[in-house]
Amino acid sequence: MNLMDEVASGLDGLSQLRTLMASGRKPGIMVSPGLDFVEIEAGKAVFTGTPGEHAYNPIGAVHGGYAATLLDSACRCAVHSRLTATQAHTTLELKIAYHRPITKDTGLVRAEGVMLSFGRRVAFAEAKLTDTQGKLYASATSTLLVFER
Repeated sequence: MNLMDEVASGLDGLSQLRTLMASGRKPGIMVSPGLDFVEIEAGKAVFTGTPGEHAYNPIGAVHGGYAATLLDSACRCAVHSRLTATQAHTTLELKIAYHRPITKDTGLVRAEGVMLSFGRRVAFAEAKLTDTQGKLYASATSTLLVFER
């Protein structure tokens, strides 16, 4: 059984995510990079993290996968918040644009995802990764497959 099934079986997507947040538990992908799930509402999700040397690549900046994880999480949860209790989803495509490098000096970053549209089989979302002053570091668009469990 996965973490979401453990904490929120039988609930719609928004209730599942609210229950997960209230539990204080984190899926593994959020633990090692030190990410936090900080906000959820219908069609919107926010994640934060403070990048450090633990996320550096060999060339001396935060690995693009750090930003990608935040952006994918924000897009996915924005869509998840609109699922019924019998639906699930998976990412079909994630396109990321990196606008400036992230370093250990960047400080707290915030990925805010919003759902753009939700159809019977496909949903679309976008997310932006900014610092506390609102400076844009990366952005993403996502296409997600929606299906019955």
